[in-house]
Amino acid sequence: MANKQFSPEQADLFYQIIHSRRDMRHFLANESVSARALTRILQAGHSAPSVGLMQPWHFIRITSETTRASILENVEQERLLTAAAMDERKAEFLRLKVEGIQDCAELFVVVQKPDDGTVFGRRTLPEMALCSVACAIENMWLAARAENLGFGWVSVFDPKALALTLRCPEGAKPIAIICMGPVKAFYDSPMLVEEGWREEKPMADLLSENSWDGKC
Repeated sequence: MANKQFSPEQADLFYQIIHSRRDMRHFLANESVSARALTRILQAGHSAPSVGLMQPWHFIRITSETTRASILENVEQERLLTAAAMDERKAEFLRLKVEGIQDCAELFVVVQKPDDGTVFGRRTLPEMALCSVACAIENMWLAARAENLGFGWVSVFDPKALALTLRCPEGAKPIAIICMGPVKAFYDSPMLVEEGWREEKPMADLLSENSWDGKC
């Protein structure tokens, strides 16, 4: 399997999945995700690269409606605090849908595990543990899109309060609330672009050669 060569058609499909990935906020209520798809998506996350093979991720599946409600309350509180810090864009932000917690079929929290002391690759870049967790989330995201499931990464929450809710050990930090499930349709472009919140930057502005000559 390690030496498998992919066809041009398979490569094209891979890039199609990447470019059709969306951060979804609108889900079909009262739907479900098959056990097979859920297992494949979680395994994709667990197959992510990690510095020093530290695998610093822990996936918590939320099946308790009480816990789901607590997570939603956490997000709502932080949404209001975030809006209060935005001054002239406060009202605009409050109109945005920042989560799909109530309607999504599956709800997960991805937690960065406590530091295990790994030095390999982290002596000057200790944040590589966080980068590894982000790789796991991205793998899950692409796998969900391949399964035709919506996937939304919610980052508007208080991680300390969420850690208490989930009884995480000392030093563990929730990184993402993941909403996942069937959707009516995927957004044609990123939702924040469709809502007029921000424009995507062209690749030309983010690429330079030999030294930084890009725009800040």
